Amino acid sequence: MSMGNKLLNIHAPRFAVAFVMMMMVPKFVRAQSSVADIVTPEFFNGIIDQADASCAGKNFYSRDAFLNALNSYNQFGSLDSLDDSKREIAAAFAHFTHETGHFCYIEEIDGASKDYCDETNTEYPCAPNKGYYGRGPIQLSWNFNYGPAGKSNDFDGLNAPETVANDPVVSFKTALWYWMQFVRPVLSQGFGATIRAINGQLECDGANSNTVQARVNYYTQYCSQLGVAPGDNLTR
Repeated sequence: MSMGNKLLNIHAPRFAVAFVMMMMVPKFVRAQSSVADIVTPEFFNGIIDQADASCAGKNFYSRDAFLNALNSYNQFGSLDSLDDSKREIAAAFAHFTHETGHFCYIEEIDGASKDYCDETNTEYPCAPNKGYYGRGPIQLSWNFNYGPAGKSNDFDGLNAPETVANDPVVSFKTALWYWMQFVRPVLSQGFGATIRAINGQLECDGANSNTVQARVNYYTQYCSQLGVAPGDNLTR
């Protein structure tokens, strides 16, 4: 046997052990590490630092809460390519930024005065004296969203919707739940499709071109920060 093969045999077990150890790492740990590398403290703080010091969200939202929530949604930001992963993260944070005013707001302004109860939905009936107005990074709304979001994240979304405004990790979990349920399936169609999935009825097809453009501006800004092209179909 040649010396080269002897050297290969000596080192091969080390490589094999390293490979096995890598494969034993749970997928969610690798996914979180990847997202955490992209959503750096500088990236997250660069958003929330733009909120006024008096904002309730300043002492509620945090990068740590986001990363903790990510443990339950490890497929977020873990696509086939790094560029696609960056685009997904940029898109999500563009919507978070727009919905919360740079993480200023936890709850929808005057939300308690608005009716978000779909009484025709018998699977997730509204509880007495409970409001299903916008809360959290994606401003989760309606009983038919609070119900399943609660089931998926171990809280009573119908009887205790306020949990989304009281627990920052749950708050981010509901945003990621909505994203994976309704936004991820259309992500490949471009950023415009994500707007439609989140607030299409009130913004798309000319309903409010200013808010559409605001979301696009955040998205392209974050794509630039993350070093990735924004792709096509930004508004439709």
